[in-house]
Amino acid sequence: MPQRVVITRRIPPPGVERLRAAGLLPEEFPSDDPPSRAELLSRVRDVAAIVAMLSERIDAELLDAAGAGLRVVSNFAVGIDNVDLAACRARNVRVTNTPGVLTEATADIAWALILAAARRVAEGDRLVRAGEWRGWTPTQLLGLEMNGATLGVIGAGRIGTAVARRSAGFGMRVLYSHPRDNPELDGPLAARRVELDVLLRESDVVSLHIPMRPENRHLLSRERLSLLKPTAILINTARGAVVDEAALVDLLRAGHIAAAGLDVYEREPALAPGLAELPNVVLVPHLGSATTATRGRMSAMVAENVCAVLTGREPPNPVV
Repeated sequence: MPQRVVITRRIPPPGVERLRAAGLLPEEFPSDDPPSRAELLSRVRDVAAIVAMLSERIDAELLDAAGAGLRVVSNFAVGIDNVDLAACRARNVRVTNTPGVLTEATADIAWALILAAARRVAEGDRLVRAGEWRGWTPTQLLGLEMNGATLGVIGAGRIGTAVARRSAGFGMRVLYSHPRDNPELDGPLAARRVELDVLLRESDVVSLHIPMRPENRHLLSRERLSLLKPTAILINTARGAVVDEAALVDLLRAGHIAAAGLDVYEREPALAPGLAELPNVVLVPHLGSATTATRGRMSAMVAENVCAVLTGREPPNPVV
């Protein structure tokens, strides 16, 4: 009998096709919506593998519901903050992810948010659609010019480096906060590694690219957000909880921060009260990796990780 692989959401075809070609039995949840906890606990019983999304909590309860036959959790994401790694280790369940594949797509969405927030694109779009635009005027929707502005990158890993690299075409000065020097930025861009508080004080655009770990929760607290210039723009394509979202709403409303562009949210998909009503925020629904090519590669990657573990090979992208 083929080994069952539960996929907690519909995924692009390459992954399902790869699993079937390996003689496995992929079982996709038939919706784009997250399954309920009860449904998830029921469907994972006696599976060999789970392909999980960030919204699914992979903890001891779920692992025990799956049973002793579960051998691998293949996360359809780079981040693994939804997975209890200790519980997986204790049960000899491998954990894998999809690193590297979404770097360029996520850097692209960060820049889409930077430009949309800086040039007030969403505000202009709403004005025109509402029929309220009365024609060109010299003072309408003035925004931030990129040329000569300072970009601050918090987290200069793959994605942060890709975001900084794109700034070269805009003639920007680059600061970054990271545990170590980044030669890819120091030489070509003459970037400078600085302490986080310095970056927040000096940057015109601050872009977040750090993982969600306990020490990073509310890294940008109310106190740190208050260090930003009143003309500054905050961009978050990392994880929502690295920013105190309630404090961000207050500071944006009061004009202590000029604008923000967000792809992720602290209690996703819920928004902090008041966030959606702010005109100076661009909000998109976690689109960082949402290109046809990238999601197709992610789909193939999660499947290959599953196939490797279930055939006794080392997976290409092991976490545990």
